[in-house]
Amino acid sequence: MKKLVLAVLCAMVAVGAQAQKPLTDIQVREPGYKVFQFPRNMIPRIDGEFSDWDIVPDSYIVSMDQMWDDSGKHEGLDKSSMDIKVKVGWVEGLNRLYFYYEAYDNYWDFDQLGLRNDTFEIVVDADLSGGPHVDEFRINQDAMSRLEAFFKLQNVHAQNYHIFTPPTEGKSWTMAWGPQQWLKELPYANYAYDYSFKHGESGKLRFEFYITPFDYASPDGGPAASTESKLYVGKKIGLCWAVIDYDGGPGNNGFWNLSKHHQMYGIANEECLFTLEPLEARFRKPIEAGWSHQVIKDTRTVAFRDESWGNVTSWLWDFGDGTTSTEQNPIHTYAEDNARYVVTLYVKGPAGESRLCKVWDVSVMDPTDPNWRPY
Repeated sequence: MKKLVLAVLCAMVAVGAQAQKPLTDIQVREPGYKVFQFPRNMIPRIDGEFSDWDIVPDSYIVSMDQMWDDSGKHEGLDKSSMDIKVKVGWVEGLNRLYFYYEAYDNYWDFDQLGLRNDTFEIVVDADLSGGPHVDEFRINQDAMSRLEAFFKLQNVHAQNYHIFTPPTEGKSWTMAWGPQQWLKELPYANYAYDYSFKHGESGKLRFEFYITPFDYASPDGGPAASTESKLYVGKKIGLCWAVIDYDGGPGNNGFWNLSKHHQMYGIANEECLFTLEPLEARFRKPIEAGWSHQVIKDTRTVAFRDESWGNVTSWLWDFGDGTTSTEQNPIHTYAEDNARYVVTLYVKGPAGESRLCKVWDVSVMDPTDPNWRPY
């Protein structure tokens, strides 16, 4: 079912009179934007105190200067009316995207309980699968109604959040635009605001939050039937946002878009390219040993992978069974079943040396061995 849904979503969409270009003519391309990697001991606390973000260099800021009003209500930027800057971060080992949003508005509109609210709209396609992900862009409009498409297709391979800035008192902080409402709850999302203005006043709002992108967000099976997007160094993702500005009265006062294509809110091809950056050198030692391993199922053969940091010129693996290797990425077959191997990697380079020992991480068993006995 998952493969069928993704195949349908990724096909070309017919959007009638609203069509701009065929999806094949619009792709997420470089140059793109950068996502800052936070050290594991400096993960942003979602508490409305924003000093955690001070370590993010200005080169990571995406400002109002990169956005445009594709509603046609404004010919250019007027930062005395609205000004925006955004930082995006990630942490290795956590499949989360962290955001810092700072905005000045000369009229904050947030006195209603419906959708109308000053809004920071986020869309993310973390595996660059592309294609439509909202009901109005469904493939076969004759065969599937828009309501059916909402419950079967919406937000499945890419997600859209309408984040209220700030939410009216007593209103949920965001509209997760699909049936997967667990996306906006802990542990998949969290948020904190800081502002002092009232509805209709001017002022500055600061806001931090994180979301968890999903390659497959099940429309009816919940988190257990879904697949989180895996985030890693160098990964490129589709990500975009728009600010919907309301200033009282009917309609909005602008749709300030980071993408050059209006339908980015529901067609993942129209998002922008972001790259997950490595940890900056200032947060690391000159040389750090690191490694991972993969056991070939039902064998004692293990593929070891060097993941050390810095200029490494020599490697020494101690496999914990009395044997060693000086290869960078060795493949080793253990002679005996064991659940308690202690494996150590020693690395050296011009800047020094380092080691990483993992105690009982490596365990092997070969049930096909005629001498095998249950543990």
